[in-house]
Amino acid sequence: MSITLEHIKKNPAVRAYIKKSDESLLAMGFTEHSFAHVTRVAVTAQRILEETGHTQRDGELAAIAGYLHDIGNMINRKGHETSGALMAFYLLSEMGMPEEEIATITTTIGNHDESTAFPVNDVAAALIIADKSDVRRTRVRNKDTIAFDIHDRVNYAVTQSTITVHKELGEIHLALAIDTEASPLSEYFEIFLSRMILCRKAAEKLGYQFGLVINGQKMM
Repeated sequence: MSITLEHIKKNPAVRAYIKKSDESLLAMGFTEHSFAHVTRVAVTAQRILEETGHTQRDGELAAIAGYLHDIGNMINRKGHETSGALMAFYLLSEMGMPEEEIATITTTIGNHDESTAFPVNDVAAALIIADKSDVRRTRVRNKDTIAFDIHDRVNYAVTQSTITVHKELGEIHLALAIDTEASPLSEYFEIFLSRMILCRKAAEKLGYQFGLVINGQKMM
């Protein structure tokens, strides 16, 4: 039997690790990294692969990697991509997943953080795009920090974010609706330009170009 995202979601250890990881990040003042984030990343990564011509199983592996990618935060934010990959290795081994698939997922998780990220395979490329594009107002949990925390202010300014695969153009677009009264566009680029460059590299790994569209205008 193939391990699916639904099996992962029902695993009590997985649910506990995601919950505790987000609690740690909340204590440190980070944006939401709980079930809403990992579910969105999982679904988006799966859709990216399926819409770029990959197999259904490849999409499933991307979804599993997306759901598990942040569990290492339970141990520490620093190096969470490495600890998360090791945790996923043990979880998936216990669940009986084939070694080849475990290798793909752990490699993907281990290469998703900005400091060390690289689209080493197509599943990793999909995860990078899905993770780095999850910018939205609902991830900000402490509205009192918006005035002085640029990360919270920029996230709060994004009222809508959508990833679209345009096969006819050979492009993957991230379209953002940004409330410029909450944060000027310059602040978005100050915080997220490195992430967008990483998304471009990931899209190229999939054979596509990356496009950033803000308030209806293509920026890159």
